[in-house]
Amino acid sequence: MDLRQLQAFLAVVEHGGFTAAARATHTVQSNISTHVARLERELEATLIDRSTGRPTEEGEAVLTRVRRIQTELASLQADVSSLRGSPRGTVRLGVIGTTARWLTPILVETLAEESPDIQLVVAEGTTRSLELRLLDGELDVGLLSLPVEDPEIRTTALFDEDHVVVGPDDHPLAKIEGPVDLAELAKHKLLLAAPGTPFRQEVDETFRARGLRPQAKLEVDGLRLLASLAFQGFGVAIVPATAAPGWVGGPWTRIQVEGLSRRTVGLAARRRGMPTVAAQATVSVLRKVVAAHAPDVPGLHVAGAVAK
Repeated sequence: MDLRQLQAFLAVVEHGGFTAAARATHTVQSNISTHVARLERELEATLIDRSTGRPTEEGEAVLTRVRRIQTELASLQADVSSLRGSPRGTVRLGVIGTTARWLTPILVETLAEESPDIQLVVAEGTTRSLELRLLDGELDVGLLSLPVEDPEIRTTALFDEDHVVVGPDDHPLAKIEGPVDLAELAKHKLLLAAPGTPFRQEVDETFRARGLRPQAKLEVDGLRLLASLAFQGFGVAIVPATAAPGWVGGPWTRIQVEGLSRRTVGLAARRRGMPTVAAQATVSVLRKVVAAHAPDVPGLHVAGAVAK
C-alpha cells in the first residue's frame, strides 16, 4: 500500500469514475485502474463499484481513513513550514450559526494581524453536523453548543449564553405586563429546537425542573431558522440570545420570561491526532477574541478560565 494508490482511489470517488479521475490528475486511466486494483488486492476487498464508479460499503470505510491521511499530510507540510517563520497553513473552523454571526468578522481581522500566513476557512452548521465533520477529519476545530457526548471529541467551555423568548408583538404572551412565568409559557405551543440537540435538552431540563413540559408547535434543527420563523410571526420561539439581535426588524418582540437557563458554547476537537501549529495558533487567537469581545455581546457570559 502506498500514497499513489490512496490518491488514485480518492480521485475516483471525488470525480465520479476512473476516466474523470485520470483527467483530473493528468494521467491515463490505466494508471488509475492499476493503483486502485492494487489497493483492493492489498485490502482483499472491492472498493469501487465498476458499474457506478461509487465506493462500496468497504470503500466508504476506507474513504474516511484516506481523507484523514490526506489531511495529516497537508498538516505535516504546514507544520514544517511554520517552524521557519510564523504559523502557516489552512485551518478549517466549524462554528454554529448564531455564534458565527458576531465572532467571525472579529476573528478574521485579529488572525490576519497576528498570524497573516494562516488561511481560515469557516464552516457554519448545527452542532450535530459540525460534530460529524470533526469526527470525519473535515474540520480542525469546532465552536459548538455543549455538551457533546461523543467520547472521541474533547471540549472546553468558552462562554454561556442566555436563553430568550421571541415572538410576534401581537401574541398574547407579548401583552402580559412584566416577566412571564415559566408555567404560563408552558400553556402555549412553541417553536422549539429539534429533540436530541444540546439546546433542546437544556430547554427540556429547565421545564422539567419545574414539573413542566414545553408544547411544540414546530421543532426545527437550526436555531437561526427557528428565530427567523418567530420574526416572521409564525409563533413564539425559545432561542439563544445571539439568534435575536436587536437590529433585526419586523413585527416581533422579546418576551421576558423568568426562570430560563443558559446554554454553554465551547471549543471542540478530535481526541486522536495532533492539531497543527496553525490550528493551535488559531485557537489561541480565538480564545483572546472571546475573552475581549464576548462581554460586549448582549446575553453572553464569559467562562472564568477564558476571561483570565
